[in-house]
Parts: sequence; C-alpha cells; structure tokens
Amino acid sequence: MRLVHINLLQPGMKLGKRIYSEEGLVLLSEDVELSSRLIGRLKDLGVGYVYIKDAATEDIIVPEMLQEETRRKALVEIKQQFQSMSGLKTKSRIPHFGKALSGVMNAILEDIGSQKEAMIMLMDMNSSDFDLYNHSLNVCVYTLVLGVASGYTRQQLMEIGLGALLHDIGKTQIAPEILHKPSRLSDEEFKIIQQHTTYGHRILKDEPGIPLLSAHCALQHHERIDGSGYPFGLKDKEIHEYAKWIALADSYDAMTTNRVYKQALLPHQAVEVLYTGSGTLYEQRMLEKFRDCVAIYPVGISVKLSTGEVGVVASIHSRVPQRPLIRVLKDADGQTLSSPYEINLLTALSVMITGVEGVEDTPSAAQSEQVES
Repeated sequence: MRLVHINLLQPGMKLGKRIYSEEGLVLLSEDVELSSRLIGRLKDLGVGYVYIKDAATEDIIVPEMLQEETRRKALVEIKQQFQSMSGLKTKSRIPHFGKALSGVMNAILEDIGSQKEAMIMLMDMNSSDFDLYNHSLNVCVYTLVLGVASGYTRQQLMEIGLGALLHDIGKTQIAPEILHKPSRLSDEEFKIIQQHTTYGHRILKDEPGIPLLSAHCALQHHERIDGSGYPFGLKDKEIHEYAKWIALADSYDAMTTNRVYKQALLPHQAVEVLYTGSGTLYEQRMLEKFRDCVAIYPVGISVKLSTGEVGVVASIHSRVPQRPLIRVLKDADGQTLSSPYEINLLTALSVMITGVEGVEDTPSAAQSEQVES
C-alpha cells in the first residue's frame, strides 16, 4: 500500500483504505476503483492524500496507532460525552462522565502499550475534514506517546491523557456558527473562541473522576513559553509540563489534518513549522523529543532521493525515523522499474530524502502559520 498525493491519482487506481467524512461516515470503501469523477470529488472535498493498493507495494503494511475497534468505540464515547456538555453555559453534573472517559483512556493505553515502540503516525490522512472528536482523540494518542517516551507513570499517563482528550471540551460552549466558520475569524470572534480554555477548566475542575491536573491542561494548552499565549499569558515554568506537551500535539494535529481553508501538511513539513517556534512558543528540549517520536516520512509515502530515484517508505526505524527503509520504484530517469529494490537509509548514509513526490518541499506562507486548533 502507498500514500499518493491527490494530484498524482489516476483513474483505475484502487483505494487501500476507507475515506471518511467529517461526521465519521464512510465516503468511499476500501478496494473502490477510482474514476475521474471520484478523483474530482475528492479534490472538491479537500482530501490531500489517499492510500492506494498496487502490486509493487501490496506487502507494505501501514501501521495503525490504534486498533480500528478501539478508535471507533473511543469516538462514539467522546462524541456522546462532548454532546452532553454542549450549550451548558452553567455546568450541570453529567453522571459517569469521568468514569466513561477513563474507560476510553484504558483502552487507548492498552493499544499503545501493546506496540514494541510506539511512534506518532498519521491518523487522519483519509479524512475529508477536521472535526472536534477526531482531533481530541488524535491529540490524546500523540500526547500519550510523548508521555510514554518521557517515562511517565501509569497515573501520570492517565492525567495527561485525560487532559489531552478533553483539552478542547470548552468548545462545546462556543456558538456553532463561530466554531465552524469556514473563513477567517474576526478579532471579536477569535476572542470568543479563546474562551474555550476557561470554559473547559470550569467544566472539568470539579468533575468526579477527572484529575485537577487534567482540568489545568484544558486551561493552559494555548499558553506559550514567551508569554504570547492565552488566557493568562503565562511564561515558561508557569505552564505545567502536561500542557506544554499537549500544545505541541494540538498544533501538530491541526497542521496535519485537512481544514476547510487549508490543506494538510505532511509530518516533516509540520515538524519544520513547529521548529520555527523553538525557544519562543515551545521548549527546545520538548521539540527535540517530539521530533524523535514522529514518523516524519510515513510508511507508504513516495519520496524523492538524492540519487534522483523515487521510492516508497517501506518501514521505519523507530530509533532513527528520519532514515527509513525505501523501496525504489523509479530510476533516476523516471522510468518504472520492473524489479523494485530496497535501500536502507540507516546504512546507505550517502543517500538522502530530498522531498516528497507531488509536493513542494517547502510549505507555502499560508500553510506555514502556526495553526490554531
């Protein structure tokens, strides 16, 4: 299976994974043969990349951070709990709220713990748009991987995981016409959106089963170490470490997920944008840890090599994700090889990845903005 940019799709190609709508509905099923009409429809929906099955890459397995059943059940529970809070300007106690989400956390931690070495993989490349429920789950999973890599205890993982899962729950108190506005927000509308941090803290701080530190994550995840964040303009050590990790995961997921007004960045591009905030928005040591946990070239993506050849990422070395195993499919003249072969960049040190096929290596100015989630 390989990940193909929307502009490189051709009629007759077969989908390798389902494509979902913002509501989580299946738009196109696995094994569907693409036509010109379907490709045009995917472009209209803003889909940037799709997984394709073909003979040259049929044995390449794209790893999943969560089992499909775990993800499906988690999203059902997240949606139900978030919707139960919607519009409650004066917080009313929701029975079993903390217990239900703790169950979600346990299932996610079990999936992550079952992996030999968990890494941050793309979760939503086959989604047509950004939505609050998938975003909350993605940020939770990414943050837990960072927590595991940081040596957190089970209790700490539950605290930061619930904080990440619920970091945006305050958005249930924001008017839908502002929250889902497809164009850029006015200054007044942005001030209203910013209130989701205090709304979230208010919802969570006295909730049974939700640690107080998790509530502080909702409050502080938009603070930045130079004091430029909100709601309080906290600086550096005034911000809890959990909130700093969630800020990174939050921004990363916002950049690597399709938006109405902006196409998703690839992981290596998003990490590059995050690094523009090193020492100002984010701690450098935390950025370095984040980078080391991200599969910046996802399994299945077509990359250009310094030799002029083009290949697909076949697998990733977890300790050095920047140097994956490449299956070469085209020679330096662009001719398709009848017998593809593999190059291990971990040992072939003279060969470099120079770009991703079909994609500009440098994000546009609009894409390079630090994205608000």
